[in-house]
Amino acid sequence: MRFVIQRSTGAKVTVDGETTGKIEKGLVILVGVTHDDEQADIDYLVNKTVNLRIFRGKEEKAWFDQSLLEVGGSVLLVSQFTLYADTRKGRRPGFTASASSELASPIFDRVVEAFEYAGVNVQQGVFGAMMDVELVNEGPATFILDSTDRYRSRRKG
Repeated sequence: MRFVIQRSTGAKVTVDGETTGKIEKGLVILVGVTHDDEQADIDYLVNKTVNLRIFRGKEEKAWFDQSLLEVGGSVLLVSQFTLYADTRKGRRPGFTASASSELASPIFDRVVEAFEYAGVNVQQGVFGAMMDVELVNEGPATFILDSTDRYRSRRKG
């Protein structure tokens, strides 16, 4: 599972001209699901995200000092199968590494539930819809988290 996280001072998702999710201070998170993702991937990424110190603190030079939980921020979750695009061959991306809608949709729902369980206000787009995402990326600050990183961090100690 992959998250592309953008720190934001305001964001919204619209589908067919109707706003489906809107936040002020918080994170816009694009969520990509692959074939073998499971609850452990969700738990790792949600825990990492809500505790990652990526918000400005009270001190002038404290650029990355507080977490989402500490600032009371919200999340805007957007399903994004293109995060697993394969662009190595040709000019058209392939999406065989992306999970099918039948697999990805319930996993995405569990991501929403995990953030809610962590005490975060959650807004979202519409799974599988053509969405327009607007955001003010504060900083700009963008981070990429991949659930396979939890294995790498164990090996390095």
